Amino acid sequence: MLKRTVLYDVYKNYDGVKLIDFGGWELPVNFNAGIIGEHMAVRENAGLFDVSHMGEITVEGETAEAFINWLVTNDVAAMHDNQCMYSPMCYPDGGVVDDLLVYRYSSVKYLLVVNASNIEKDYTWISEENEWIKKSSLKPALENISGRMSQIAFQGPKAVDYMKELVGPEVADIKFFHFRDDLKIGSKTVIISRTGYTGEDGFEIYMANEDAADVWNTLYQSTRDRGVVPCGLGARDTLRFESKLPLYGHELTKDISPLEANLSYFVKLDKDDFCGKDALVSQKENGIPRSLRGCEMIDRGVPRAGYTVHLNGEEIGFVTSGTKSPMLNKFLGLVLVKRGIGLKTGDEIEVAINGKLKKAKLVKTPFYKNT
Repeated sequence: MLKRTVLYDVYKNYDGVKLIDFGGWELPVNFNAGIIGEHMAVRENAGLFDVSHMGEITVEGETAEAFINWLVTNDVAAMHDNQCMYSPMCYPDGGVVDDLLVYRYSSVKYLLVVNASNIEKDYTWISEENEWIKKSSLKPALENISGRMSQIAFQGPKAVDYMKELVGPEVADIKFFHFRDDLKIGSKTVIISRTGYTGEDGFEIYMANEDAADVWNTLYQSTRDRGVVPCGLGARDTLRFESKLPLYGHELTKDISPLEANLSYFVKLDKDDFCGKDALVSQKENGIPRSLRGCEMIDRGVPRAGYTVHLNGEEIGFVTSGTKSPMLNKFLGLVLVKRGIGLKTGDEIEVAINGKLKKAKLVKTPFYKNT
Protein backbone atom coordinates (compact mmCIF):
# COMPACT_ATOMS: atom_id res chain seq x y z
CA MET A 1 0.00 0.00 0.00
CA LEU A 2 1.53 3.30 -1.10
CA LYS A 3 1.72 6.14 1.39
CA ARG A 4 -0.08 9.37 0.57
CA THR A 5 0.32 12.89 1.84
CA VAL A 6 -2.71 14.64 3.29
CA LEU A 7 -2.84 16.77 0.12
CA TYR A 8 -3.50 13.75 -2.08
CA ASP A 9 -7.26 14.19 -1.66
CA VAL A 10 -6.97 17.84 -2.71
CA TYR A 11 -5.34 17.29 -6.10
CA LYS A 12 -6.08 13.63 -6.98
CA ASN A 13 -8.84 14.73 -9.36
CA TYR A 14 -7.06 17.74 -10.87
CA ASP A 15 -7.09 17.74 -14.68
CA GLY A 16 -4.09 15.96 -16.13
CA VAL A 17 -2.58 14.78 -12.86
CA LYS A 18 -0.29 11.75 -13.25
CA LEU A 19 0.51 9.89 -10.06
CA ILE A 20 3.47 7.54 -9.61
CA ASP A 21 5.16 5.41 -6.98
CA PHE A 22 8.03 7.52 -5.64
CA GLY A 23 9.92 5.61 -2.97
CA GLY A 24 6.71 4.15 -1.57
CA TRP A 25 4.72 7.39 -1.87
CA GLU A 26 1.93 8.02 -4.38
CA LEU A 27 2.89 11.46 -5.67
CA PRO A 28 2.25 13.55 -8.79
CA VAL A 29 4.98 13.45 -11.43
CA ASN A 30 3.14 16.19 -13.31
CA PHE A 31 -0.19 17.98 -13.62
CA ASN A 32 -2.05 19.38 -16.63
CA ALA A 33 0.69 21.81 -17.70
CA GLY A 34 3.16 18.93 -18.10
CA ILE A 35 6.75 18.84 -16.88
CA ILE A 36 8.02 21.50 -19.28
CA GLY A 37 5.04 23.79 -18.67
CA GLU A 38 5.49 23.47 -14.91
CA HIS A 39 9.25 24.02 -15.20
CA MET A 40 8.76 27.22 -17.20
CA ALA A 41 6.05 28.48 -14.84
CA VAL A 42 8.53 28.28 -11.94
CA ARG A 43 11.28 29.98 -13.96
CA GLU A 44 9.01 32.81 -15.14
CA ASN A 45 6.13 33.06 -12.64
CA ALA A 46 5.51 30.62 -9.75
CA GLY A 47 4.60 27.03 -9.06
CA LEU A 48 3.17 25.09 -6.15
CA PHE A 49 4.64 21.76 -4.98
CA ASP A 50 3.42 19.19 -2.45
CA VAL A 51 6.59 18.09 -0.66
CA SER A 52 4.89 16.74 2.44
CA HIS A 53 6.74 13.44 2.06
CA MET A 54 9.89 15.15 3.36
CA GLY A 55 10.94 14.35 6.91
CA GLU A 56 11.15 16.51 10.04
CA ILE A 57 13.10 15.70 13.20
CA THR A 58 13.26 17.92 16.29
CA VAL A 59 16.36 18.21 18.46
CA GLU A 60 16.01 19.96 21.82
CA GLY A 61 17.98 20.42 25.03
CA GLU A 62 21.17 21.95 26.42
CA THR A 63 23.38 19.81 24.18
CA ALA A 64 21.33 20.29 21.00
CA GLU A 65 23.74 22.74 19.37
CA ALA A 66 26.87 20.76 20.19
CA PHE A 67 25.26 17.52 19.06
CA ILE A 68 24.08 18.82 15.69
CA ASN A 69 27.39 20.59 15.11
CA TRP A 70 29.15 17.25 15.58
CA LEU A 71 26.56 15.46 13.44
CA VAL A 72 26.84 17.62 10.28
CA THR A 73 29.73 19.04 8.28
CA ASN A 74 28.63 22.69 8.24
CA ASP A 75 29.14 25.01 11.23
CA VAL A 76 25.90 25.07 13.21
CA ALA A 77 27.61 27.04 16.01
CA ALA A 78 27.79 30.01 13.62
CA MET A 79 24.01 30.12 13.17
CA HIS A 80 21.70 32.65 14.77
CA ASP A 81 18.04 32.31 15.71
CA ASN A 82 15.57 31.93 12.82
CA GLN A 83 18.32 30.97 10.40
CA CYS A 84 18.36 27.89 8.11
CA MET A 85 21.50 26.09 7.04
CA TYR A 86 22.19 23.44 4.40
CA SER A 87 24.60 20.67 5.30
CA PRO A 88 25.67 17.15 4.42
CA MET A 89 25.63 14.62 7.27
CA CYS A 90 28.42 12.04 6.99
CA TYR A 91 29.41 8.62 8.19
CA PRO A 92 32.87 8.28 9.81
CA ASP A 93 34.36 7.25 6.44
CA GLY A 94 33.21 10.50 4.78
CA GLY A 95 30.33 8.97 2.85
CA VAL A 96 27.03 10.81 3.10
CA VAL A 97 24.13 9.68 5.29
CA ASP A 98 21.95 12.45 3.86
CA ASP A 99 21.94 16.15 3.05
CA LEU A 100 19.52 18.20 5.09
CA LEU A 101 18.38 21.60 6.30
CA VAL A 102 18.96 22.76 9.88
CA TYR A 103 16.44 25.26 11.30
CA ARG A 104 17.58 27.04 14.45
CA TYR A 105 14.91 28.38 16.80
CA SER A 106 17.44 28.85 19.61
CA SER A 107 20.59 27.17 20.88
CA VAL A 108 18.41 24.57 22.59
CA LYS A 109 15.79 23.99 19.87
CA TYR A 110 16.35 22.88 16.26
CA LEU A 111 14.41 21.30 13.43
CA LEU A 112 16.12 19.03 10.90
CA VAL A 113 14.47 18.58 7.50
CA VAL A 114 15.61 15.37 5.79
CA ASN A 115 14.98 13.62 2.49
CA ALA A 116 11.83 11.51 2.25
CA SER A 117 13.58 8.31 1.21
CA ASN A 118 15.93 8.58 4.19
CA ILE A 119 13.58 9.40 7.07
CA GLU A 120 13.80 6.08 8.89
CA LYS A 121 17.50 5.59 8.12
CA ASP A 122 18.33 9.14 9.23
CA TYR A 123 16.34 8.92 12.45
CA THR A 124 17.99 5.63 13.36
CA TRP A 125 21.42 7.09 12.63
CA ILE A 126 20.71 10.29 14.58
CA SER A 127 18.99 8.69 17.56
CA GLU A 128 20.82 5.35 17.94
CA GLU A 129 23.79 4.61 15.73
CA ASN A 130 26.21 7.55 15.79
CA GLU A 131 29.09 7.63 18.27
CA TRP A 132 27.91 10.75 20.12
CA ILE A 133 24.61 9.13 21.06
CA LYS A 134 26.33 5.87 21.99
CA LYS A 135 28.87 7.52 24.31
CA SER A 136 27.36 10.73 25.64
CA SER A 137 25.54 10.89 28.95
CA LEU A 138 23.97 14.26 27.98
CA LYS A 139 21.73 13.39 25.08
CA PRO A 140 19.35 15.91 23.48
CA ALA A 141 15.67 15.07 23.14
CA LEU A 142 14.94 13.73 19.65
CA GLU A 143 11.59 13.21 17.96
CA ASN A 144 10.59 12.22 14.45
CA ILE A 145 7.54 14.41 13.76
CA SER A 146 7.37 13.65 10.02
CA GLY A 147 3.96 12.01 10.34
CA ARG A 148 2.41 15.18 11.78
CA MET A 149 3.86 17.79 9.42
CA SER A 150 3.08 18.81 5.84
CA GLN A 151 5.22 20.95 3.55
CA ILE A 152 4.36 23.04 0.50
CA ALA A 153 6.95 24.71 -1.72
CA PHE A 154 5.91 27.93 -3.46
CA GLN A 155 8.69 28.76 -5.93
CA GLY A 156 9.35 31.31 -8.65
CA PRO A 157 10.30 34.96 -9.24
CA LYS A 158 6.75 36.19 -8.53
CA ALA A 159 6.20 34.04 -5.44
CA VAL A 160 7.20 36.85 -3.08
CA ASP A 161 4.64 39.25 -4.58
CA TYR A 162 1.84 36.71 -4.23
CA MET A 163 2.87 35.91 -0.67
CA LYS A 164 2.86 39.59 0.27
CA GLU A 165 -0.78 39.71 -0.78
CA LEU A 166 -1.69 36.65 1.27
CA VAL A 167 0.54 36.99 4.32
CA GLY A 168 1.45 40.68 4.49
CA PRO A 169 4.45 42.80 3.50
CA GLU A 170 6.56 41.37 6.33
CA VAL A 171 6.98 38.09 4.44
CA ALA A 172 9.23 39.90 1.97
CA ASP A 173 11.56 40.80 4.84
CA ILE A 174 12.45 37.15 5.45
CA LYS A 175 16.06 36.91 4.27
CA PHE A 176 17.39 34.07 2.15
CA PHE A 177 17.82 30.96 4.31
CA HIS A 178 15.87 32.43 7.22
CA PHE A 179 12.40 31.65 8.53
CA ARG A 180 9.51 32.82 10.68
CA ASP A 181 7.03 30.67 12.59
CA ASP A 182 4.51 33.36 13.56
CA LEU A 183 2.87 34.19 10.22
CA LYS A 184 -0.49 33.11 8.83
CA ILE A 185 -1.80 32.01 5.46
CA GLY A 186 -5.51 32.51 5.72
CA SER A 187 -6.35 31.52 9.28
CA LYS A 188 -3.54 28.96 9.62
CA THR A 189 -0.29 29.68 11.46
CA VAL A 190 2.65 28.28 9.49
CA ILE A 191 6.44 28.20 9.33
CA ILE A 192 7.67 30.11 6.27
CA SER A 193 11.30 29.85 5.15
CA ARG A 194 13.03 31.60 2.24
CA THR A 195 14.44 28.35 0.88
CA GLY A 196 13.79 26.01 -2.02
CA TYR A 197 15.07 23.40 -4.43
CA THR A 198 14.56 25.08 -7.80
CA GLY A 199 17.25 27.75 -8.20
CA GLU A 200 14.56 30.44 -7.94
CA ASP A 201 13.38 32.72 -5.17
CA GLY A 202 10.49 31.41 -3.15
CA PHE A 203 9.35 29.81 0.06
CA GLU A 204 8.94 26.49 1.79
CA ILE A 205 5.93 26.38 4.09
CA TYR A 206 5.45 23.94 6.99
CA MET A 207 2.21 23.31 8.81
CA ALA A 208 0.26 20.75 10.79
CA ASN A 209 -1.32 18.08 8.61
CA GLU A 210 -4.82 19.26 9.46
CA ASP A 211 -4.03 22.73 8.06
CA ALA A 212 -2.41 21.63 4.80
CA ALA A 213 -5.50 21.51 2.57
CA ASP A 214 -6.60 25.00 3.60
CA VAL A 215 -3.12 26.44 3.01
CA TRP A 216 -2.79 24.76 -0.41
CA ASN A 217 -6.24 25.93 -1.52
CA THR A 218 -5.61 29.47 -0.33
CA LEU A 219 -2.34 29.66 -2.27
CA TYR A 220 -3.63 28.02 -5.42
CA GLN A 221 -7.09 29.56 -5.68
CA SER A 222 -5.72 33.08 -5.19
CA THR A 223 -3.01 32.76 -7.86
CA ARG A 224 -4.15 30.26 -10.50
CA ASP A 225 -5.75 32.98 -12.65
CA ARG A 226 -2.32 34.62 -12.86
CA GLY A 227 -0.60 31.56 -14.24
CA VAL A 228 0.53 29.76 -11.08
CA VAL A 229 0.35 26.00 -11.61
CA PRO A 230 0.62 22.91 -9.40
CA CYS A 231 3.90 21.13 -10.09
CA GLY A 232 5.04 17.54 -9.73
CA LEU A 233 8.22 15.59 -9.20
CA GLY A 234 9.24 15.84 -12.85
CA ALA A 235 9.63 19.63 -12.82
CA ARG A 236 11.13 19.50 -9.33
CA ASP A 237 13.91 17.32 -10.74
CA THR A 238 14.58 19.31 -13.93
CA LEU A 239 14.62 22.57 -11.98
CA ARG A 240 17.10 21.35 -9.36
CA PHE A 241 19.21 19.70 -12.10
CA GLU A 242 19.61 22.90 -14.14
CA SER A 243 20.73 24.67 -10.96
CA LYS A 244 23.13 21.83 -9.99
CA LEU A 245 21.39 21.18 -6.70
CA PRO A 246 22.36 17.69 -5.52
CA LEU A 247 19.89 14.84 -5.20
CA TYR A 248 20.63 12.21 -2.58
CA GLY A 249 21.17 8.83 -4.23
CA HIS A 250 22.63 10.54 -7.30
CA GLU A 251 25.16 13.31 -6.57
CA LEU A 252 25.49 12.27 -2.93
CA THR A 253 25.55 8.71 -1.56
CA LYS A 254 27.28 6.67 1.11
CA ASP A 255 30.01 6.17 -1.51
CA ILE A 256 30.30 9.80 -2.69
CA SER A 257 31.77 12.34 -0.27
CA PRO A 258 30.62 15.98 -0.18
CA LEU A 259 34.12 17.03 -1.32
CA GLU A 260 33.78 14.88 -4.43
CA ALA A 261 30.35 16.44 -5.04
CA ASN A 262 32.00 19.90 -4.99
CA LEU A 263 30.23 20.86 -1.77
CA SER A 264 33.37 21.90 0.12
CA TYR A 265 31.72 25.24 0.98
CA PHE A 266 29.41 23.29 3.28
CA VAL A 267 32.22 21.25 4.87
CA LYS A 268 33.96 23.26 7.61
CA LEU A 269 37.17 21.33 8.15
CA ASP A 270 38.48 24.00 10.54
CA LYS A 271 35.69 23.54 13.10
CA ASP A 272 35.95 21.21 16.09
CA ASP A 273 35.56 17.48 15.57
CA PHE A 274 32.57 16.25 13.59
CA CYS A 275 31.53 12.89 12.23
CA GLY A 276 33.64 12.11 9.16
CA LYS A 277 36.14 14.93 9.70
CA ASP A 278 39.26 12.74 9.77
CA ALA A 279 38.28 10.98 6.55
CA LEU A 280 37.46 14.25 4.78
CA VAL A 281 40.67 15.94 5.96
CA SER A 282 42.63 12.94 4.68
CA GLN A 283 40.77 13.06 1.37
CA LYS A 284 41.60 16.73 0.90
CA GLU A 285 45.25 16.35 1.90
CA ASN A 286 45.85 13.27 -0.24
CA GLY A 287 43.87 14.45 -3.24
CA ILE A 288 40.11 14.29 -3.74
CA PRO A 289 39.78 11.34 -6.13
CA ARG A 290 36.71 12.44 -8.13
CA SER A 291 34.90 15.62 -9.09
CA LEU A 292 31.34 16.41 -10.13
CA ARG A 293 31.35 18.12 -13.53
CA GLY A 294 28.77 19.19 -16.08
CA CYS A 295 28.61 17.90 -19.65
CA GLU A 296 26.65 18.74 -22.79
CA MET A 297 25.97 16.09 -25.41
CA ILE A 298 27.50 16.65 -28.85
CA ASP A 299 26.15 13.44 -30.36
CA ARG A 300 22.47 12.56 -30.09
CA GLY A 301 21.56 10.84 -26.84
CA VAL A 302 20.38 11.33 -23.26
CA PRO A 303 23.08 10.92 -20.55
CA ARG A 304 21.08 9.00 -17.96
CA ALA A 305 22.12 8.24 -14.38
CA GLY A 306 24.51 5.29 -14.18
CA TYR A 307 25.86 5.50 -17.72
CA THR A 308 29.65 5.24 -17.80
CA VAL A 309 31.91 8.09 -18.91
CA HIS A 310 35.07 7.53 -20.98
CA LEU A 311 38.19 9.39 -22.11
CA ASN A 312 40.47 7.99 -24.81
CA GLY A 313 39.02 4.54 -24.34
CA GLU A 314 39.38 4.54 -20.55
CA GLU A 315 36.41 4.54 -18.19
CA ILE A 316 36.80 7.61 -15.95
CA GLY A 317 33.46 7.89 -14.17
CA PHE A 318 29.70 7.83 -14.53
CA VAL A 319 26.63 10.02 -14.97
CA THR A 320 24.87 10.93 -11.72
CA SER A 321 21.93 12.79 -13.33
CA GLY A 322 21.01 13.74 -16.88
CA THR A 323 18.10 15.11 -18.89
CA LYS A 324 17.11 17.66 -21.51
CA SER A 325 17.19 21.17 -20.08
CA PRO A 326 13.89 22.99 -20.73
CA MET A 327 15.62 26.37 -20.39
CA LEU A 328 18.59 25.63 -22.65
CA ASN A 329 17.03 23.03 -24.96
CA LYS A 330 20.15 20.85 -24.64
CA PHE A 331 20.85 17.35 -23.39
CA LEU A 332 22.98 17.78 -20.28
CA GLY A 333 24.47 15.60 -17.58
CA LEU A 334 26.22 15.73 -14.24
CA VAL A 335 29.17 13.35 -14.26
CA LEU A 336 31.42 12.14 -11.44
CA VAL A 337 34.84 11.70 -13.01
CA LYS A 338 38.45 11.11 -11.95
CA ARG A 339 40.50 14.11 -10.91
CA GLY A 340 44.11 14.68 -11.83
CA ILE A 341 43.76 13.68 -15.48
CA GLY A 342 43.88 17.21 -16.86
CA LEU A 343 40.25 17.64 -17.83
CA LYS A 344 39.10 21.21 -18.33
CA THR A 345 35.96 22.96 -19.52
CA GLY A 346 35.45 22.43 -23.24
CA ASP A 347 37.27 19.09 -23.37
CA GLU A 348 35.52 16.19 -25.07
CA ILE A 349 34.53 13.02 -23.23
CA GLU A 350 32.30 10.12 -24.21
CA VAL A 351 29.17 8.71 -22.58
CA ALA A 352 28.21 5.06 -23.14
CA ILE A 353 24.60 5.16 -24.37
CA ASN A 354 22.91 1.95 -25.55
CA GLY A 355 26.25 0.26 -26.09
CA LYS A 356 27.77 3.11 -28.10
CA LEU A 357 30.19 5.83 -27.02
CA LYS A 358 28.60 9.21 -27.72
CA LYS A 359 30.57 12.45 -27.73
CA ALA A 360 29.98 15.12 -25.10
CA LYS A 361 31.92 18.12 -23.82
CA LEU A 362 32.55 19.45 -20.34
CA VAL A 363 30.70 22.70 -19.57
CA LYS A 364 30.47 25.09 -16.65
CA THR A 365 27.88 24.56 -13.95
CA PRO A 366 25.31 25.42 -12.79
CA PHE A 367 23.79 25.03 -16.24
CA TYR A 368 21.28 27.76 -15.40
CA LYS A 369 21.45 30.55 -12.85
CA ASN A 370 18.80 33.17 -12.20
CA THR A 371 20.66 36.47 -12.29
